[in-house]
Amino acid sequence: MVMSAENGGGGNGNGSAAGAVGEGAREREEPAAPPRISLRERKKQLTYRAISDAAVAMFLERGFDKVSVAEVAAAADISKPTLFRYFPAKEDLALHRFAGREDEAARVVAARTSEESPLDALRRHFLAALDRRDPATGLCDVPQVLAFHRLLYGTPALVARLYAYQGRSEAALARALGGGVTARLAAGQVIAVLRILAEENWRRIDTGESADAVHPGAVRAAEEAFVQLRRGLEGP
Repeated sequence: MVMSAENGGGGNGNGSAAGAVGEGAREREEPAAPPRISLRERKKQLTYRAISDAAVAMFLERGFDKVSVAEVAAAADISKPTLFRYFPAKEDLALHRFAGREDEAARVVAARTSEESPLDALRRHFLAALDRRDPATGLCDVPQVLAFHRLLYGTPALVARLYAYQGRSEAALARALGGGVTARLAAGQVIAVLRILAEENWRRIDTGESADAVHPGAVRAAEEAFVQLRRGLEGP
């Protein structure tokens, strides 16, 4: 998708957010094939995961604030300085699993077909995620996922850090939409909608409803949300 300050920041040339998420510019490069991951990078990812898993287990057992970084480092059999080379902040130990999804919306937009608008691709992707009970949608009643969500939303420091991750998601999506102010505005609205939908799904499940019971309402809410997005971004 091509968007620039010279063309008004929108694919439809009128400077509206419709150009960012609605119609989309028809001239865009085909997404490149994902690069192969080297053995060194795979080992690095495994180390990230092992440290994060050890930390989350301790946080779930004792609470985020009652576990020190030194204790996590000891449990992972690494030094504290080494831990900080992998995770700049304690909060990142718990939120590492979000890091790989920061650019998910951007990747969905980049990988869409030329016949599909960015908004249609994002809608399709979110509905499919609801169907498979993806934890990122909040529609997951697996006990371990519920416990993690309670840890996350019950810890102010983690909630604050999560917003930083979502800010980077917005930035990545804005770049995928072509950049510029209108693309940033559109990306901010899309990421906010996805966050609110996920939080609402999790809230219902946390009160005791099953994922299967919540699913029909979650689909309706998502459809309504994307209708509102389309009206706001594309206009009448």
